[in-house]
Amino acid sequence: MAYTMRKSRLALPAALGAGLAVFALFAFGQDDKTARGKYLVEEVARCQDCHTPKMDNGSFIKSQWMKGATINLMPAAPVAGWRSAAPDITPAGALWKRWGDDGMTAFLETGKSPRGGKAGAPMPAYTLKREDAAAIVAFLKSIQ
Repeated sequence: MAYTMRKSRLALPAALGAGLAVFALFAFGQDDKTARGKYLVEEVARCQDCHTPKMDNGSFIKSQWMKGATINLMPAAPVAGWRSAAPDITPAGALWKRWGDDGMTAFLETGKSPRGGKAGAPMPAYTLKREDAAAIVAFLKSIQ
């Protein structure tokens, strides 16, 4: 008996991939876009380092995730426009209420606010691809 492995090689990874996507959606309440946004926010850009307050021991206050924080970093030499606080970047924050989903996405794509202003240091002026910016916005929208 001769067996062909082509179908099983493709079918198993496809089934696993679909299964993992369904598992992530139900277990974590996230679709692929939101999960990608979470990865970009928390692992690549590390937004929480500035936008989430910390306890005295340096651990994040999880109940205040991305709700804005005092920036405890200072440059070695003065930097014009250096901010002392990072804003709340959740949908409940004033920034999101002013800019909305489209403004947040555009900011991540262009590095400029809806009015054309630049990000204030130490915030990097990101110029992300649209799908990455949209994924980040999807994740931030999922934060309660």
